This record gives sequence, structure tokens and C-alpha cells, in this order.
Amino acid sequence: MSDRPAAPPADAAVADGPAQPGGAQANGAQAGEAQPSGGQASGAQVGEAQASGGQASEPPGRGGAWLALALRLLSSKPVRWGFVAVAVGLGAYVVADEWTQVRAGLASMGFLAIAGALVAVLLGLVATMQVWRVLLAALGSPLEVRPTARVFFLGQLGKYVPGSIWPVVAQMELGAAHRVPRHRSASASVLTMLFCLLAGLLAALVTLPFEPGARSYRWVFLVAPVLLICLLPQVINRILDRLLRLARRPPLEQPLAGRAVAGALVWALASWALFGLQIWLLAIRLGAPDGRAALLSVGGFAFAWCVGFVIVFAPAGAGVREALLIATLSPMLGVGKATAVTLVSRVLMTAGDLITAGTAATLARASNRSGRESAP
Repeated sequence: MSDRPAAPPADAAVADGPAQPGGAQANGAQAGEAQPSGGQASGAQVGEAQASGGQASEPPGRGGAWLALALRLLSSKPVRWGFVAVAVGLGAYVVADEWTQVRAGLASMGFLAIAGALVAVLLGLVATMQVWRVLLAALGSPLEVRPTARVFFLGQLGKYVPGSIWPVVAQMELGAAHRVPRHRSASASVLTMLFCLLAGLLAALVTLPFEPGARSYRWVFLVAPVLLICLLPQVINRILDRLLRLARRPPLEQPLAGRAVAGALVWALASWALFGLQIWLLAIRLGAPDGRAALLSVGGFAFAWCVGFVIVFAPAGAGVREALLIATLSPMLGVGKATAVTLVSRVLMTAGDLITAGTAATLARASNRSGRESAP
């Protein structure tokens, strides 16, 4: 999964042509083009120019200007990389301070536990890909599994390039090779992030409050009604339209149907269960009780990801997720062993991204080679 809901560039949709603002205006523009005289066409263009000019002439409110300035400042490179430097420094201090327990934890995990955790990570990434695939099909561009894997997994490597926009840009360009409009790929990427966020909060909601001694997590019951309402198709479509408008993206070409919402949500929940499974496999090797470890692994990993998701000045949630996961696992394992599990999990997630991207590229190359050989 992508770690950050990157807002695609404002001119991304231009490559596929501007989106029509409404059905009536689109029909009128088409009718104008069908007329032999240019008067109606120029009139439509003038009308569009006036409409766009009217929208552009509205001055932004003072509150909106301050918010935009704050977001621009938090998203600037000095702030982002400064946060990374602080996070790395604090992480190194924790590892050094607890090195004896960290080293003992790493030695106690064993090859089989780490290999099983890696398999869980790979399956979790495939489930995340399926979220993107379901949403892309609902938007009007169904793809087979192989091209979907190529576009999604190779695009995900963009998150390791400084700047949170590159995963979406990469998926837009890779999708265009499979006749997927760029704006549609970008919309599917943004929607995937939103569904993973909602599913992650839901996973934390149904696990953390039921962990023994989890009084500090019971406040999430207050969020449950709001979260469940947001999952209704009518509500989530309105939320998506508002978010796309704020991101200066064209609106959805068609509202998401209930079947697409349910399918994307099921795959997203499956991904969180699998990512939690990797934490559980590592934690029980270090002496964590099976039942409690299952609740904290799934809920803790999902909650840490969701918090890192909304921290805009932390690139890919770096530092935030690790700190929260260590804090969640420490009461059960101790700081040293919790740090060891977190470090191994970070390595496995990175390895999973590289393995899935390499496998997708290999399969795509083999498919292209067989296609050329079968051509007359």
C-alpha cells in the first residue's frame, strides 16, 4: 500500500483532456462542435471561460489562506527531512539504550518466524493491490491481475523517492500504457488510500478495546458510529466528491456502487489482518501470549499506520508509526523486544515492496515475450 495519499499534480488530468463539469454542458459542447458554423462553439468556449473566470475570481478566505500556508510549510522539504532526522536520531537512541534486549529479541525470532512474517507481508500487499483493482474497475477501467500488479507494485516504488507525489504519478504513467486514463488512475490511488484508512481505523476499533487492560483505547467506541456511517455508499460518495474537489481533481465519473464499496473494504480489512499476522508471528516468538498478541498486532499496526498517514510532515509516516507500534507492544513485550519486532517489520515491509515489484516486472516481461512470439 501506498504510505501517503499523494495529491496528484493539478495538471494531471490535462493529459487526458479536461473533465466535463456536467452532463448538460458536455452535451451542449458536443452539439456546438457538431454544428458547421463556429458561432455556437465559440459561444460555448466563452461560456466556459466565464464560468472558469468566475470561479477563479473568488478570493480565498483568510482562514483558507492560513491553512494553505500551514500545510505548505509542514510539507516543505526542510520540515519533512528535519522530522526524519529527529525520528532517526531518537530511534537510534532507543535502539542503543535497549541494545541488549533488542539483540536478544532478534536472535530469538528465528528464520521460520521471519520467513512466515515475510509471506504475510506479501499477501497483505496483494490484498492492497486488490483494493486498487476493485476501485479502478468501479471507475470504468477493469484490468487483469498481471497488468494491475505491474502498475500498482512498480508505482509503489515511487514512495521511496523524496516527495509524496511520485507513487501516484508513476501509477498514472504505467496505467496509461494499458489504456487507463491518467485521471482515473490518480482517482483510484486516492480512493485506495481512503479505504485503507477507514479499514485500518475499523480494524483498530474491533481489536484494541478488547485487549486485556486496554482502558486507554476505549475512547474509540465514541468513533464507532461515525466510522460506520462513513462506510455507507451514499455517505462515502459525498466524502469522495468533497476530497476530490479539495485536491483539484475531476469528480468521479460515476458514484461507487455498494458492491464496489463492500469489495474494496473487505480486501482492505484482509490486508490489515495479514499485516497484523506478521507482527503476531514475530511477537509470539519472543514470548507474547497468543490471544493478546493477536489483538495488539492487528490493532496496533493498523492504528500506527493510520496515525502516520495523517501526520503530513512525516514522509511516509517515518518515525511516527514505529514509535506508536513500540508503545503498543511494550506493555506486552518490553521496550527492547518491541523495538526488535518493529525494526524487523520495517525491513520486511521494504523487502515486500521490492519483491512484489520485481515479480510484477518479471511477469510483465514474460507476458510481453510470449505475446511477441505468438504474433504472426
